[in-house]
Amino acid sequence: MQEIGGAPSVEPVRVRKLVTYREAIVTEAGLAPDRPARRASVAAVVGNPWSGTAPLTDLAEEQERIGPVLAGLLCDRLVNALGPVHGIEAFGKAAVVGTAGEIEHAGALIHTPYFGNLVREALHGESIICFADTRAEAGESLVVPLWHKTHAATRSHYQTISARVPDAPRADEIVVIAAASTGPRPHPRIGDRRTDPVVTAETLEGTPS
Repeated sequence: MQEIGGAPSVEPVRVRKLVTYREAIVTEAGLAPDRPARRASVAAVVGNPWSGTAPLTDLAEEQERIGPVLAGLLCDRLVNALGPVHGIEAFGKAAVVGTAGEIEHAGALIHTPYFGNLVREALHGESIICFADTRAEAGESLVVPLWHKTHAATRSHYQTISARVPDAPRADEIVVIAAASTGPRPHPRIGDRRTDPVVTAETLEGTPS
């Protein structure tokens, strides 16, 4: 198990495994995209620091200790997988807690400024980071949503990437994931909020179904 920490007075974060997945879109529907995109996810398998604790245990101290370490660790590897940070256009985050943990334990490591703010900063983003979290047995896949890192309403960048660690999370572990893409979906053509017509129930009255 890899121990990662700062000063000797700070208890290290115990990381059992790091898993990087990367894919490149070459063709879609038989045609190469105008802007071929690469997507990647990086997962860290860590011990659940709240395993065995009471349901109303305060989570703040461990959030502050673990979150920044994981944010730095995952983002460094994400940038290494996808190239320069300025080329990354979309991002997302996720966590899977093992069966002995609470779903709140998964959220506690990613829904916090000690993780989310630092991921946003490392990837030069401005948007709120879209997310997924769940409780599952080892080896289950999780679909991680992504959207544009500075313009969250940009529909061309609404996409997903699947993340899976075959032997994690064990019952007393959490898998924490950061994911990103260098571009939009292949052949995006569903418009955007800037060009949408005004559509309400009233404007659709009388429109043939």
